[in-house]
Amino acid sequence: MTEENQNQELTEDEKQLFGQLLCEDQNDLTDFNEARRNFLKQITLAGGGILAMQMFGGEVFARSINDPLNAELPVNLENAVNVAFKVNGVKKSLDVDSRMTLLDTLRERLQLTGSKKGCDHGQCGACTVIVDGKRVLSCLTLAATCTGKSVTTIEGLAKGGELHPMQAAFLKHDGFQCGYCTPGQICSAVALMTEAKNGEVSYVTPDVRVKPGSLQLTDNEIRERMSGNICRCGAYPNIVDAIKEVHSGKAVAQTWDFVDQKQSTQI
Repeated sequence: MTEENQNQELTEDEKQLFGQLLCEDQNDLTDFNEARRNFLKQITLAGGGILAMQMFGGEVFARSINDPLNAELPVNLENAVNVAFKVNGVKKSLDVDSRMTLLDTLRERLQLTGSKKGCDHGQCGACTVIVDGKRVLSCLTLAATCTGKSVTTIEGLAKGGELHPMQAAFLKHDGFQCGYCTPGQICSAVALMTEAKNGEVSYVTPDVRVKPGSLQLTDNEIRERMSGNICRCGAYPNIVDAIKEVHSGKAVAQTWDFVDQKQSTQI
């Protein structure tokens, strides 16, 4: 360090910042070496503190958001409302944005990702869940409207490790291929059983003025009542067979079978 640099005075900006960082009894320091040394020390500490906060504070914040244990904690909510309801038989109470849909609440806040977001416009049925025994399109249903209600998703149909009869029938009759629409198809089919039991009419009901008792669903009735659930793979005949078997309680012959080794050589 040259003699000229040793005798250099602090700049006005350095003095101003120096005065803010150091206590009052240090403001009168005029010796360059001590003043500059303390100035650089304070700047280093301040900069290091900011860097540490950015590195570790941000990491902790991100971890708290992504931690599944904190999935129900509200994060930066606007127009927050409390929703207390049952989901698959378990009581849940959480704060959500008043505009948040039931589908997003199930998937993003409760980690129930079985219900799928397909069109997000209520046209494909992939998001179908059961609310108080009736099927609803969860992408068009506000979570706030479900307060005090009971919601059943595809995750809540099986009991004690045993598949719901509708799930077992879908497996037996190969009622799915890619499987994306299957949660909505099955939830819709389960609710359909209740509708038939209550004698609720459909578009193909011969006389809507006559409310019958429990309905014996025909293939046309099943197709009509399931028409809101789209299967892009085209597994409709198998879906109808699965629903028919559960509804009637009688086995329906499979329309497909596994290919044996002899048949595979002929293909």
